[in-house]
Amino acid sequence: MPNAISRTTGPVARRLVGETAPSARPGDDESLYGTAELLRAESAEVRSFQTFILKYTAGRIGIDDTGAIRVSFRMVGDGGVPQTEDPAGANFTSAECSGTGRIELAIGPHGERPWKPAVTAMLRGGYLSEGDTIMIVFGDTRHGSPGLQMQSFEDPGFEFRVSADVQATGNFVPLRRQFAVPVVPGAAKRWKAVLPSCRRVGESFALGLKAEDVWGNPTSRASGLVRFVPSMLVSGLPSEFEYSPDDRSMCFDGLRTDATGTLRIRVIVDGAEVAEAGPLAIREGGAAGYWGDLHGQSGETIGINSAENYFDFARNKAFLDVASHQGNDFQINSAFWKRLNEITAATNEPGRFTTFPGYEWSGNTAVGGDRNVFFRNEGRQIRRCSHALLEDRSDAATDASTLEDLYASLNDEDCVIYAHVGGRYADIARGHDPRLETAVEIHSAWGTFEWILTDGFPLGRRVGVVANSDGHDGRPGACYPGAHDFGAYGGLTCFLADRNDRDAIFEAQRRRHHFATTGCRMHMDVDVRLPGGGELFERNPDAVPRIAGKTTSAAAMGDIVRTGGDVAELSALIVAHAGIERVEVRGGAEVLETFRPYEERDLGERVRVVWSGAEYRGRGRHTTWRGRAIFDGRTIDRFETINRWNPERRFERCGANEVIWDSVTTGNFMGFDAWLSGSGGKLEVATNHGDIAVDLEELGLEDLVMDAGGLERKLRIFRLPEERMPREFHVRRTIPLRPRGDTPVWICVTTEDGHQAWSSPVYLFK
Repeated sequence: MPNAISRTTGPVARRLVGETAPSARPGDDESLYGTAELLRAESAEVRSFQTFILKYTAGRIGIDDTGAIRVSFRMVGDGGVPQTEDPAGANFTSAECSGTGRIELAIGPHGERPWKPAVTAMLRGGYLSEGDTIMIVFGDTRHGSPGLQMQSFEDPGFEFRVSADVQATGNFVPLRRQFAVPVVPGAAKRWKAVLPSCRRVGESFALGLKAEDVWGNPTSRASGLVRFVPSMLVSGLPSEFEYSPDDRSMCFDGLRTDATGTLRIRVIVDGAEVAEAGPLAIREGGAAGYWGDLHGQSGETIGINSAENYFDFARNKAFLDVASHQGNDFQINSAFWKRLNEITAATNEPGRFTTFPGYEWSGNTAVGGDRNVFFRNEGRQIRRCSHALLEDRSDAATDASTLEDLYASLNDEDCVIYAHVGGRYADIARGHDPRLETAVEIHSAWGTFEWILTDGFPLGRRVGVVANSDGHDGRPGACYPGAHDFGAYGGLTCFLADRNDRDAIFEAQRRRHHFATTGCRMHMDVDVRLPGGGELFERNPDAVPRIAGKTTSAAAMGDIVRTGGDVAELSALIVAHAGIERVEVRGGAEVLETFRPYEERDLGERVRVVWSGAEYRGRGRHTTWRGRAIFDGRTIDRFETINRWNPERRFERCGANEVIWDSVTTGNFMGFDAWLSGSGGKLEVATNHGDIAVDLEELGLEDLVMDAGGLERKLRIFRLPEERMPREFHVRRTIPLRPRGDTPVWICVTTEDGHQAWSSPVYLFK
């Protein structure tokens, strides 16, 4: 990677991690607190079961009765939680000590972010002298336990953070020496090939290739003779080679094609087709499409992996064009803010890979809620919501405690802001600065949140839509939810710009020239014709009231246009990676019309059942869906899941006509397709949120909906054609304009494999 900082190995440097350590301690001599060692420290495969023995040796002053040592783990890990109740069960943990007394283990969310959960080994009924030991066995297999289950994502430094309370005060002091074990990917499960979605004739582009394990980690455990079969002639593309990447992926830069059309590249490994890259729309003129994930964290804050590895993954494993890092501000210490600016400056490569320095303003919802801040250049002052996890308070006067404070402090900065929904959600009704806040995040690994856009329409908000991962596991651009309750694959944003550099991407953000997806890369071209003509504003006139517009007869996604007409003519072209299931044309929050590339007469014996929604808007929004579908009188010949991201949760066909599932949604949807044989029959679906039954012969094109309360929580059933659906679709629709206020015109695309995409609205007003 030219001009890039190399990947790191091992855990994140402690000086860069935003955390609070006790300022009070028995003394400054490290020998007072004892030492520890990890007796088993080899690498471990993701989701494997392992045994680790941690040996603590008491220091000069020993440990008093009810004193303890504590072993803490990263709170975003999805590995097994140690337990002490079932010696034959997974994650069984035991402990013993020399000296007098006994060890009592407590498992719980002790400690503070990023160090939760924790295992506390407390001494009861005695004391330890210098040289006495405590032995903790994580994943003790002596009584039948399979061991401690590892997390689902790769991590060069899975940490055992050891601290000691030697004088029984409840004040745990971290030991100088800490321990980490590499967690490595598993065997290859699938191949992924990635192209950009839109380039101009003769313009350079790249093709990325990797193999992933079942949990989505790029893995080196794949090899074979690879052959590319392109649908168009591509210069620079090798026809055949041995796959043997240096670091779990390969990227082929400098590719070109000299004709217009849609490029798709089939990938053949050892004679079998394993993947397809594309679509890549090649056209004359217009903007290109540059894919970005601008929102995620690393181990310096609440996440996993280093910031260096984060940007390496974005460019070389997820094959992104644009990336940024968004740590929780109250956890970004001064050393890490300086380091992050160094990394973005070093990795920014105009024309190939654009990076921005930035952070997540993490104010509570009560004072405005989460915002993402992106600076065009390095060296800017971070304006935190607070210093909640920072002991160095020398710059506390720079904090912006409320959303109003944030807007005021950034008034003269060259930056843009997104409103987003994470643990905290943005209260878009509280305030909005149209000069700075250009977009809302409609999807991330936390779920899907159309409401953060549609709630803004009555308020007169004119913002674009973006999607990002908001991932914490160091995999921006290809963020799987793993065994968490996140429930969704991380999103992506396609920026429509003339070139890939900071100036062009910033201009695309400020003009809302971008669209969002749930992680797929499709080509979307939205054009709105204005029979009555119009005046196009390159900046929101709410932000710059005296700004002059430009005469126009058409608008692109994200544009703000004053028009004298009563209607607009929408034209939308979608070229997707998978079959297109539906396209919804929307006017504000209303679905004006649903288009499908098939008709009632095309339907076959394929039934789709999907469930969706969330509990509420806050942190605990995830909804658990447990259900059973019985096709009474019919047989399931074929069965495919949709958006099944956690392979360990039950979701399977049982017998000839039954499907059972235990799943999570967080505003997104999940489901299955069943291809049936026989005739007649009834479908009966029973879930923990309600039941529904229907005669299968009565199912048609339109959704049969069971409303399940909550936040857009529902179950839908409908029929589909038996064959795969078209991957290209052109939609046209006349849009009536409202006599007052904005008419936001946008589309939502749903593909056959369960992905979705949303265009930024065109804001038309009279």
